[in-house]
Amino acid sequence: MLEPGELGEGDRERWRKLRADAGVPRNPFMEPEFTDAVGGVRPGARVAVVYEGLEPAGFLPYERGPLGQGRAIGLGVSDSQGAVLRPGLRLETGELLRACGLSSYAFDNLEAGQDLFVPYAAEEHATYVVDVEKGYETYESVLRARSPKFLKTTLAKERRMDRQVGEVRFVFDERDPAALRTLVQWKSAQYRRTGRRDRFAQEWIARLVSRLAATRTPECTGTLSVLYAAGRPVAAHFGLRSASVLACWFPAYDPGFSKYSPGLVLHLRMAQAAAGRGIALLDLGRGAAEYKDALKTGERPVHEGAATRLGAGAALHWLSREPARRAHGFVRGRPRLASLAARSLRGAARLRRS
Repeated sequence: MLEPGELGEGDRERWRKLRADAGVPRNPFMEPEFTDAVGGVRPGARVAVVYEGLEPAGFLPYERGPLGQGRAIGLGVSDSQGAVLRPGLRLETGELLRACGLSSYAFDNLEAGQDLFVPYAAEEHATYVVDVEKGYETYESVLRARSPKFLKTTLAKERRMDRQVGEVRFVFDERDPAALRTLVQWKSAQYRRTGRRDRFAQEWIARLVSRLAATRTPECTGTLSVLYAAGRPVAAHFGLRSASVLACWFPAYDPGFSKYSPGLVLHLRMAQAAAGRGIALLDLGRGAAEYKDALKTGERPVHEGAATRLGAGAALHWLSREPARRAHGFVRGRPRLASLAARSLRGAARLRRS
């Protein structure tokens, strides 16, 4: 087992080739650069290398915790997880975990087709995608046919913002650190406003985003997109892109401009810019949201659960994660309960601010 920084360039090239040969979208969360970045902020980050003779035939990035509890690399923020294996390679899950010194391997966004771990999934979720492979004009025609009012209204709000606020300008790959700081401030405020835990209050996540913002490789580039009006940012998004996939991650906007729906305008311009760069897919991630329903062209499955081996570590994993996961799943599956829970979170957030 290696720390991510111990992988040689030959290993990384082999990893990339295995991903290219897998016949699945090149989600940047599954590339070695993401694992490298997590390794810089999480001391338990490791990579298992599976050999066939002298040649690497597979890689499993993971994090190791107490009593051998394992989790997908970057669990909690990574939107695509699993092993990178030679097509057709047959492994036994328990033997792999044993070789890694793991009693369990938890995941919450396991990539579809991960035969090693899908049998251990407890839930399947939808991740929402925008297909722009045939170009932005084709995507717009899909929206116009499916949701003509949504597209017409959003474009009208963009024009109104341009008239009433000032020139609207979009930058797909903004490198100004001040713009990233603004996005983080907006996102933190959004988390607090909705009663959710502020991810950026966790030092490792803030450091991870900073590292990835400086990462620029063909299959994993930190990408900050910003919508400006009259020279000031009104909406922004930070995510990762490969040559074919833009993984959407942290979107936010200035609530003072909410009547113009700047977040929706931003996503349309991101789709347009991505298509112009040959990117085929925007992955909006799992979790239902109105804006995703409005923008999506389809859905793909991801899985949540854990592979375990018998022992104290597996029992500890079950006690620490399963009751909460099952409770969340129970609420998610009942819209009235989910709506009540969301209102309760917002109410609790207002009380904390008062």
